[in-house]
Amino acid sequence: MSLVTDQRSQVFRKPRKLNNDLGLMATFCLAALVMTWLSYGLPRFLPGDFVTATYGASQVTLTAEQEAALRADLGQEGGFGHYLSRLARFDWGYSYVFQTPVSALFFSALPWTLLLMGSAHVISMIIGFVAGVEAAWRRNSPFEKGMVGGMTVLEGIPEICAGVILLFVFALQLQWFPAAGAETAYGEKDFLAHVVDVGHHLALPLCTLVLAYLPGNFLLTRNSMVMVIMADYINTARAKGVPPLRIRYVHAARNALIPVVTRFGMRLAFMITGALVVEKINAYPGVGTLLYNAIAARDLPVIQAVVLMSSLIILAIFFGLEWAYRIIDPRIRYAR
Repeated sequence: MSLVTDQRSQVFRKPRKLNNDLGLMATFCLAALVMTWLSYGLPRFLPGDFVTATYGASQVTLTAEQEAALRADLGQEGGFGHYLSRLARFDWGYSYVFQTPVSALFFSALPWTLLLMGSAHVISMIIGFVAGVEAAWRRNSPFEKGMVGGMTVLEGIPEICAGVILLFVFALQLQWFPAAGAETAYGEKDFLAHVVDVGHHLALPLCTLVLAYLPGNFLLTRNSMVMVIMADYINTARAKGVPPLRIRYVHAARNALIPVVTRFGMRLAFMITGALVVEKINAYPGVGTLLYNAIAARDLPVIQAVVLMSSLIILAIFFGLEWAYRIIDPRIRYAR
């Protein structure tokens, strides 16, 4: 009887899994389409002459041809399908404030933001996860109490305060690090010297973000591990004589990883604009700085492109998280 049941479960498990995967992909594709349509439609639904309202009070002087091109771009010529085809060709409009195509502005700033935010997230997650696992394993020890107290204090320090303090001490007073920029301008350097120069400029904003993200990763890992190490299967592994290091990281830490991955994904999803404050403090040429300058200059094409691309990247990361959950815990694949 059990053999028949197992055969039936194997027959119906794959179609159910396939339907779940297709439904998940369809949901995310629909959400991406809705976001793109909102980016297309909202500027056209605003009352009044948007071109005059945007550029009338700015320092940018448009010619009659440029005004006509902007009105045609904001009009209904070509419809939503034409707008999608332009997005696919990376034709996102032209910035008359920066005198550059929007796609060139975005893709010139994106690598710097990915470098800064990606490094900060990975470093803070690894350090916070390992420290949280070790603190939970040594529960009620001086090490655990000191780590929890220190991380709790660090969690209450805003990014802007940490960034200003690091900038004032290490850039302005000690002059160990540059106060602005992502690389030395107009310098002829080989590859290794260029990497060192980029890392030298990256140090202060990176430390600011790591200090901001580290406490949350540590506290979440520690709390998850405290619940996991009290489970029966951990006691069973100990009774079998499994080495403590294997119990700690193979049996316990993997089951405490899902909340940490969720936090990592949610933080990573907002990495395009999440470092706006830190980038602005350090004059770092990332997407956050680009968005800030575009808002200050009321540059609609740039704002529209940054917001849309950020939304699509957030959606893609959430989609990736769903697959990461299924790899970490296979039970999620058949939850529905």
